[in-house]
Amino acid sequence: MRRRYRRARPAATSPVRRRRPCRRLGDDVNDFVSRGFRGRRRAPDDVAARLPPGQYNETGFPVLTAGPTPSVSPDEWSFRIDGMVGELREWTWEEFGRLPFEAIPCDIHCVTSWSKLGTSFGGVSLDVLLEQAEPLGAYAMAYSSGGYTTNLAIEDLTDGKAWVVTEHEGEPLPREHGGPGRLLVPHLYFWKSAKWVAGLRVMDHDEPGFWEANGYHNRGDPWKEERYWGD
Repeated sequence: MRRRYRRARPAATSPVRRRRPCRRLGDDVNDFVSRGFRGRRRAPDDVAARLPPGQYNETGFPVLTAGPTPSVSPDEWSFRIDGMVGELREWTWEEFGRLPFEAIPCDIHCVTSWSKLGTSFGGVSLDVLLEQAEPLGAYAMAYSSGGYTTNLAIEDLTDGKAWVVTEHEGEPLPREHGGPGRLLVPHLYFWKSAKWVAGLRVMDHDEPGFWEANGYHNRGDPWKEERYWGD
């Protein structure tokens, strides 16, 4: 009896798998971790020399606020010096605009560790304002629309060290950065440069303001790294 043989079917060829390029160890981690975890590049020597201890160079202008941002129009804004003064003085926006105005190139330093170098503001020196009010005390409390306060010695506000500014880099000071008017005390940490400033109260004693009563240093010299109580 003849046997019938079936032809064997050719074996199915499996598709050729292309090998994916190998990923180096750490690639997945780099994909997952955001840039903020990788540290900051070291500043060039000329920049580093202008940075106080613990600060880094920030090219932007971060917005940091202790509470709601008040809405104050120039028509509503005024600046007042009261307390222990020879003469109480107050300037409306229009009157303030007639005072000697100057450009102030400066570096500013925030207690949260960023510094903005080579920026500029425009405003009126507190030497001009205090001369008209004749302060009789050695201390002052800056107060702002919205209730913010910060304390300063008169010696930190005089001799070309402090201004009330209404412009930043040639433009009207934005509301989020304290417009229409803010204090500028660039030799101290930036919380001392009160936003939306409404006035100064001159006193014969020192008294903590908002942040000073909540753990920040009483003076706030960035070159001495006076950030918090005990520094």
